[in-house]
Amino acid sequence: MEEKALVSPEALKPVTETLDRVLQELDALLLGQEYLHKMVLIGIISQGHILLEGLPGVGKTALVKALGGLLKLEFNRIQFTPDLMPSDILGTNILQENETGHKEMVFQPGPVFTNILLADEINRASPKTQAAMLEAMQEAAVTLLGNTRKLPAPFFVLASQNPIEMEGTYPIPEAQLDRFMFKLHVTSVDAGVLKQIISTRRRGQLPTPSWTMDKELLDKVFEMMGSIYLPQAVADYIARLVEASHPGSAQAVKEVKDYVAYGASPRAAIAIGEASRAAALIAGRPAVGFKDVDEVAPAVLNHRLILNYKARMDNVDCFELIDSIIDQVDEAELSMPKDVTVS
Repeated sequence: MEEKALVSPEALKPVTETLDRVLQELDALLLGQEYLHKMVLIGIISQGHILLEGLPGVGKTALVKALGGLLKLEFNRIQFTPDLMPSDILGTNILQENETGHKEMVFQPGPVFTNILLADEINRASPKTQAAMLEAMQEAAVTLLGNTRKLPAPFFVLASQNPIEMEGTYPIPEAQLDRFMFKLHVTSVDAGVLKQIISTRRRGQLPTPSWTMDKELLDKVFEMMGSIYLPQAVADYIARLVEASHPGSAQAVKEVKDYVAYGASPRAAIAIGEASRAAALIAGRPAVGFKDVDEVAPAVLNHRLILNYKARMDNVDCFELIDSIIDQVDEAELSMPKDVTVS
């Protein structure tokens, strides 16, 4: 197979500088969440959906609104509640009288027709309403009464859920969880950052960003994503990581055999590949490395591993198992130390 020519560092530099500027702005707007900002940006430029899990008041909604403002994309928010209906999200056909006096059905678009959709507390909606999001998330389209309408491009769902108030909620089914590229845990910040927030964020209001990205720059980022090279050795490593998440596979490590009921899907492998490309692009590298895979794999896998009862009894979480997989699966099947870089 003919090797793909790598894009030059000079061609990458303007895009990398743009992405670095986005991260700087996010870090200035929302203090103390640098890792979260980078992972959300990786998800966005990979054109994936993201599930944010965290306690109330940690900045989930503020992050999504700030991101929409920086990228100059249309932003809509839906507050999910048990009485929310699919038509409240997707839209509906309304009987209206036209100019000639005849009545006709006219489609009224719902809030899903946007670029960035914040699905706030998505697990509070009924399964029927949650299922209404599936086609939109997978196909970027909405079908009603036999008519399929494409959503604006780009289209991202950033959903949030509260991990402690679970009474009266409907856990997101595994089929829908699998459509989220990342599940990111939004944690609180330390006392030093809290002091900065108290001193500089009156009534929690965010400052106005000093810079925004226009659509032409965003299109250039998406175009450059297609130029980032994924070496076969790295693709093989991704495949073996996902295979190792299945307890019945030859690659499975002991911890997976003990604690995992079902492993990650092929969609997870695709997500790791795309997210690794984005991580390499942000770092200004034309090709994906093993460290890029290790950086994004926990965010891709943590909501896709279904643990058994023994894991709950032994208080084992997904991140411990993912760390075990990454530590024990050889990057290039050469039994090399993990700190050795293979190019």
